[in-house]
Amino acid sequence: MNSLENARCDTVRRLFAAYVAQHPDLVEPMLALDFTFSSPRDDHIDRKRYFERCWPKEKVFRDIHIEHLVADGNDVIVSYRAEKMDGGSFRNVELIHFAGDRIAEVNVYFGRNL
Repeated sequence: MNSLENARCDTVRRLFAAYVAQHPDLVEPMLALDFTFSSPRDDHIDRKRYFERCWPKEKVFRDIHIEHLVADGNDVIVSYRAEKMDGGSFRNVELIHFAGDRIAEVNVYFGRNL
């Protein structure tokens, strides 16, 4: 893995840490201006809608454990197990595409509840 790929993996780690800590202000500078987010519930929403729809107002997650983190050129693939405050948990996989050092696109693939 080269230094740019290492930096991208570090960015993904910081993204998830900010999500658990509920600090969207730390994430905004990580995202490209034309950032898009897609999941089974959202189809190419922009930055503004991403922060409105995907960032909870109240603490939902106790922790997110990154299980796999692989950089491949401009893409980082991450699988994780999320532990919710209510005791539930689930696994997801995300394909995160970078433009330079910023996240340009996130595609989430939902896993099952555990």
